[in-house]
Amino acid sequence: MRKIALLTVALLVFVPAVSSAQSNDDDYFLGLLDGKPPRDLDKKLANAAQYPLGSADNPIRVHEPRGEVLYLRRLRCENGQRPAFERSGSAGLGPFDHIIDDYVVTCAGSKPAESHIFMDMYFPNYVETRAPEGFTIVP
Repeated sequence: MRKIALLTVALLVFVPAVSSAQSNDDDYFLGLLDGKPPRDLDKKLANAAQYPLGSADNPIRVHEPRGEVLYLRRLRCENGQRPAFERSGSAGLGPFDHIIDDYVVTCAGSKPAESHIFMDMYFPNYVETRAPEGFTIVP
């Protein structure tokens, strides 16, 4: 009986703490999707522009996972063909303080044969019109 009482007390203390943390995370995520830009966005954009587009230091900015896929479908390899792509995983925090995704992009029989393109999906309604080096992009 004593173990059950201790478990109940632990749950009463622990669950509100988890709920509170969950709420703050949700608020942050929803804030990003509601269009709140990262702090010091202009400075961060200027810093990122010093690196190649699509690198971990200057990820492609898109809106949500669907934006990642739509962007990659618009890319073309040197031979004009659409590359194959697969999400490799998360690559930690990017320059805009968001988790970035790493995609392996391959161009069969063309160049670049294989590339890693990094993407930041926390830019609501943003559509990138530029392509990383070695690629072109269609509208």
